[in-house]
Amino acid sequence: MSADTDVEALRRQGRIVVVGASLAGLRAAETLREKGFTGSLTMIGDEPYEPYDRPPLSKQALLGRARPEDTALPRRRDIDAEWRLGVAAEGLDRDARQVRLANGDTVPYDRLLITTGTRARPWFHPEEAALDGVFVLRTRDDCARLHRKLTGGVSRVLVIGAGFTGSEVASVCRELGLEVTVVERGPAPLVGALGGVIGAVADRLQRKKGVDLRCGISVTALEGDDVGRLRRAHLSDGSAVDVEVAIVSLGAMRNTEWLAGSGVAAGARGIACDAGCRAFDVNGIVTDDIYAAGDVARSPHPLFDYQFLALEHWGNAVEQAEIAAHNMICSSPERRPHLWLPMFWSSQFGVNIKSVGVPSLGDQLVVTQGTLAEDRFVAVYGYRGRVIAAAAFDGAKWMGFYEQQIAAGAPFPPEYGTVDRRTGTLQAVDPGFPDPHLPTHGPTVTLTGHSPSERRVEFVPSHA
Repeated sequence: MSADTDVEALRRQGRIVVVGASLAGLRAAETLREKGFTGSLTMIGDEPYEPYDRPPLSKQALLGRARPEDTALPRRRDIDAEWRLGVAAEGLDRDARQVRLANGDTVPYDRLLITTGTRARPWFHPEEAALDGVFVLRTRDDCARLHRKLTGGVSRVLVIGAGFTGSEVASVCRELGLEVTVVERGPAPLVGALGGVIGAVADRLQRKKGVDLRCGISVTALEGDDVGRLRRAHLSDGSAVDVEVAIVSLGAMRNTEWLAGSGVAAGARGIACDAGCRAFDVNGIVTDDIYAAGDVARSPHPLFDYQFLALEHWGNAVEQAEIAAHNMICSSPERRPHLWLPMFWSSQFGVNIKSVGVPSLGDQLVVTQGTLAEDRFVAVYGYRGRVIAAAAFDGAKWMGFYEQQIAAGAPFPPEYGTVDRRTGTLQAVDPGFPDPHLPTHGPTVTLTGHSPSERRVEFVPSHA
């Protein structure tokens, strides 16, 4: 049987399983049907809900301007799928081509797409994490519980971590009129994502809005009262803060544990896959029946020295899912690479923040529009003499232009005759990223090339 015949048989009567009832999972399923897949389609999700939109959970829904249950993702078309919701995938048998579920069921596949995404990193001490008043924010249920708490008469809130989510939550708390202390172990908010130069602007914004911002320290313990309610947080500088609510915002963990022992190259940094979204096995050989997309995937990008990028971006999840779906049901010559340019946005403290490219790769920075002092600007990042990224505070209209510059490998520092800049000569400075080995909040784009600490392949001699 030819490869083309195999592909056609797969399109007509194959079995595709999507593990992860997420944005990426839904968009992949829709794309499969749009491209003529008529076989069986199974969607597996550990939450009891069909795919919903997560960005509003730390913004409109947390403020009460939208209900968490109203965040369901709009459908582009009917996907005619079997939904297995509220039950997590627990294992993968590649030889039998089966996904094992937590309830003991097995689901067979011809092609498998993994879109399990990430989960919130929990507080490190389980007993403290279980105190009434300690929250993480990742799911619909998390948002509903936290909104009820914030609007239920509390007055003092602690946010642990000043990455994008933590900063957005702090902004919401201030809009709700709550006293907020933000504790960030790095030198400034957003420092892992945008660097210290831009982090200093975020620092100033938070303080101007009344946030009690404490950087360069960490929370060492959460203390409860006699009935298990949060009452105090102890900090590494020896001080303590009386609080009723603590929101733990220490970044995300990729949901790959269920793949342990499967032979898929998956770990804490995600699932390694090629530019066509095909997963690698632990020997570095690409599979042809297992694909990955969204936050859980990491793949090489030619614009960034073929570094493996793990992206926690809404747009990336959509684009990568569509590429994965296309490649799953076509022949090799028709496959396409996933080359989406990273983009991210955030709304906090009355400012719209947007970035394009990979700021954390930058070794130089210049401000090309506006000024840092007025909290309205565009900053461009350079890497080895070319434009690698841009970030804007209330300057989103420029991001399309810089997207083109990054894609074209434009030289750095930039010289644009038509740019409206009020900063005089473009003076390149160090963007101020912390040492990557120091414990601070990582960027929304993570470079995940080989690490010497990773387990090496163990070669077993063949007895054939």
